[in-house]
Amino acid sequence: MFDVLIIGGGVSGVSCALILGSAHNKPYAQGKRVGIFTHQKSTALQDALFNNAYGIPQGKLGKDLMAESLEHLHSAYPEVEQIENEKVMKVEGAAGNFIVTTNKNTYQTRIVVIAIGSANTFAIEGLMDYVIPHKKALPEKNRIQLKNNDHLVTEGIYAAGTLAGWRSQLSIAAGSGASVGTDILTLWNNGIPSQHHDSTRPKH
Repeated sequence: MFDVLIIGGGVSGVSCALILGSAHNKPYAQGKRVGIFTHQKSTALQDALFNNAYGIPQGKLGKDLMAESLEHLHSAYPEVEQIENEKVMKVEGAAGNFIVTTNKNTYQTRIVVIAIGSANTFAIEGLMDYVIPHKKALPEKNRIQLKNNDHLVTEGIYAAGTLAGWRSQLSIAAGSGASVGTDILTLWNNGIPSQHHDSTRPKH
């Protein structure tokens, strides 16, 4: 049983995973099992070039950033399980006991985060009732999003990035994924707001 399964290895999904991984030594997060499906059949990152993203050198290629971010996640937080080459087909169940079915396996998880982009090819069975036209994309792009309230689609299911209705900008997607991560940390911490920070300051 996973505590959180993140669907999507792009900017928002990996950002969420990094936040959850960074808190693994906190008492409320110890023993929590987090996984991320990194399968990305097509992503805007593959063709992206970044010149205006905070903290990222000008001219960075999206395909390089995607590979580097997954390696960062692996090396910094190996506790986060990366599940490769599996496409999620169905999500069923209820908060605390979801069943996630891929083209190869079936997984149980307490929380699901969907972070796979806003293409109208979205076809995860069990989530189609939440699909609506994207509120911040040009109509001719025919993008979709999942209905949500501050990323929460329904109890136990979060959307992140463009699928949550945000614009397609790396910094926005990263912030969206991090926001979902901190909301989950807060949930684990019995509702006490939590956003784990690393610091160079001496500990007292």
